Amino acid sequence: MLDIVWARLEQGQRTMKYPDGPPPDLPERFAGRPALDSAKCAAGCRACVEICPTDAVIGREEAAPLRIDLGRCIFCRECEKQCPGDAIHFTRDYQLAATRREDLVVGDERRPIAIECSQQIRRLFGRALRLRQVSAGGCNACEADTNVLGTVAWDLGRFGIQFVASPRHADGLLITGPVTENMRLALEKTYAAVPPPRIVIAVGACAVNGGPYIDHAEVHNGAATVVPVDLFVPGCPPHPLTILDALLRFLGKI
Repeated sequence: MLDIVWARLEQGQRTMKYPDGPPPDLPERFAGRPALDSAKCAAGCRACVEICPTDAVIGREEAAPLRIDLGRCIFCRECEKQCPGDAIHFTRDYQLAATRREDLVVGDERRPIAIECSQQIRRLFGRALRLRQVSAGGCNACEADTNVLGTVAWDLGRFGIQFVASPRHADGLLITGPVTENMRLALEKTYAAVPPPRIVIAVGACAVNGGPYIDHAEVHNGAATVVPVDLFVPGCPPHPLTILDALLRFLGKI
């Protein structure tokens, strides 16, 4: 027992200081919010539109600028590779979440994506938030990055945010996956079991808009087609830092 205590003392502080300190280092291959420059688009070029596997890229037509729907985007970066004019560049901006679905469609502007947090949400859930995670047909990538937040280094509980086993003990749902037909009824019943007022968070491209399975006969193109969604966190999967930033900004903690 003393050996365990001594080893823990030698390890020292393992929890990151974010958001009071700098965010953790992101992996070299991390793809964040894309920076777009429609002026660099070649006339008639649709290389980025044609290569996109989820139709996330909205090509420039006449006076309309180039846009990317982050809700559909799986951040494969193929559009960046195929663009002959360097009009698309994925940055390391991890702040991708939005409270309105339409705000996930980004263009040339460099304004940050807004997260609107109501006073009622801050008052009710700002000090403590209990979430029931629902995997509605996900591949387990978004689920894995969500689980990372419970490790010692991230320690989601220090913000008063915890995952619970029963929806009856929850303040809301965190949903991953495209909502398959086999999970639709289960999601509806889980949502109904959460006592109101409740919040719903869609995490990952599948939960936001169906991801690579969009319009498939056996999926429902994301959580918003079944239950009302209050916060959209795009990515495939979103980095734990993106998820944490979204939760903290939604609750008004940063």
